[in-house]
Amino acid sequence: MGKTRREFTPEYKDEAVKLVINTGRAVATVARELGINEASLGRWVSAFKARNDTGETGVTESERAELLRLRKENADLKLDRAFLKKASIFFAQEASDTSAKRSN
Repeated sequence: MGKTRREFTPEYKDEAVKLVINTGRAVATVARELGINEASLGRWVSAFKARNDTGETGVTESERAELLRLRKENADLKLDRAFLKKASIFFAQEASDTSAKRSN
């Protein structure tokens, strides 16, 4: 049987690329330290450099993942806020109905 293919998260790839670029160490050295294939890390670094050399300011994969997470969280918070707003209106009406009945 062949080996199963490992998959890496965008955050892991970004961190590995940063190790190569920020420390100035060779791709082979960093790949050996991380236990990943040298060719894979080389492709990640090349893709990163190509994105930055062309002036492409698009979001990285990790930023895209975070953006999706934040959008979902924002939608959830909007739903919570709408519910609380309706609940406060309901209880305010209840309180005014109760006080009106007491004054009679």
